[in-house]
Formats: sequence, C-alpha cells, structure tokens
Amino acid sequence: MAIRELERDHWKDYFDHFSSVSGTELVEVEVAGLDIGDQVEAEWLPLAGISYDPKDDVLTIDAGEVLQHMVRSPRVIRVDEDDSGIHSFEVEDGDGHVQVLRLKAPLALPPAE
Repeated sequence: MAIRELERDHWKDYFDHFSSVSGTELVEVEVAGLDIGDQVEAEWLPLAGISYDPKDDVLTIDAGEVLQHMVRSPRVIRVDEDDSGIHSFEVEDGDGHVQVLRLKAPLALPPAE
C-alpha cells in the first residue's frame, strides 16, 4: 500500500470524481485526538459519497440518512491506495483531530437457491 498526501487545490475534484465512480463501499469512521481519545463514530455503513466544499472549508462523509460526518477546516488529507483501489483516507482537521475513513466492499452473498 502507498500513502500519499492530496494537494488542497485538487480536493474538490478528487472527491467529486471518487463519489461518481465509487460503488457500494462500506465506510468506518474513527476520530482520534488528545482531548477526545479514540472513538469509532460509524462502523461499516454504506458510503453514499465524500465531498469537499472549498467555500465553507468542509469535508463531508455521507452515509445516507444514518450519518453525515463533517470535518471542518481540514489541514491535510492522505489517501492509502494501491493497484487494488483505495483502502482509507486520513484527515487532519483544524482542531488537531485525525479522522480515519476505512473503506471496504460489502460481502457478496451467493444467489438464493
């Protein structure tokens, strides 16, 4: 796996493209910081998309009606990817918290007999 930092100027286009081509991935959202500890905010919810609004400086992780996790004033976004795809994102926010978004495809069930 290779971890790379995304350039701020490309965040909006990157996540617009990611959301348009992503399939039925599931997302786990973990938030960590010295003042809050390590907390799992969502466990393997269907990911509807990720978007970045440069005007309001907000990254939004959308898991439909269940969760809309907003990261205000993101400072750094890193992506962990390889030839098989994207495995996770790590986002450092303006408060010094780190949000880790882990992705996985849902389990494909065999057809009913």
